[in-house]
Amino acid sequence: MTTTIALAGKGGTGKTTIAAMIIRYLIQNKSGAILAIDADPSSNLNMVLGLDLETTVGDVREGMLQQVKQSLTARGAAMGTLPGGISKREYLEYEVRSILAEGDRVDLIAMGRPEGPGCYCAVNHNLREVIDAIGKSYRWVVMDNEAGLEHLSRRTTRDVDYLFVVSDPTQRGLVAARRIGEFRHELDIHIEHCYLILNRAPEPLAPALQAAIDEMDFPLLGIVPADTTVTEFDFTGRPLIEIPDEAPVYRAMAAMLDGIF
Repeated sequence: MTTTIALAGKGGTGKTTIAAMIIRYLIQNKSGAILAIDADPSSNLNMVLGLDLETTVGDVREGMLQQVKQSLTARGAAMGTLPGGISKREYLEYEVRSILAEGDRVDLIAMGRPEGPGCYCAVNHNLREVIDAIGKSYRWVVMDNEAGLEHLSRRTTRDVDYLFVVSDPTQRGLVAARRIGEFRHELDIHIEHCYLILNRAPEPLAPALQAAIDEMDFPLLGIVPADTTVTEFDFTGRPLIEIPDEAPVYRAMAAMLDGIF
């Protein structure tokens, strides 16, 4: 059975760092292969995982649409097959599997750039099915998302077991987190558990900050302290997945995950 974990939150709150800590925890404490999905065009999940990334799903999508446009006339770009008789689904499945960045326990798919002008409904439907089919062969799927959740149901048809909404200790971060939490009820996919993670926050929390958290309809899972180790790794280019066990950021996340898994 696959367990799907999704992260969301305002840009700059540290979603990718939290994703890396979750993946590190799974590698050290849980069995089974992990599929990381970088669904944030501005994210660099491959860098924190120490994986080389050359091509994204966005590149695959644009390449397929270009081929279809060249081969079709009256039926439109979203119909028909590609040169050689291969179907769009077969083409996409082959290409997406070929761009997987493979690691020892974790593989990575990067969604890449958003859609450009034109019709993407059919190709996105096929991509969603392809990525879901690939994900079923993994024990864990960890999705690092854009700031909101509007795109999540376009990326996957699978239910989400755990949604971690990441915020920093700012008013803008918490407002975005609250809106994400409210919007989760409107998605076509089911989210089983939703938690807030407060990143780079001092303890104890200021009364106004605690009051804002208490007003949300999903609980605070825990607080991740500011950690100079993260800054040091970023500046030296060392993957965060290699952060020491005693690093405060990893210890905090490990304690949270011990409590829910």
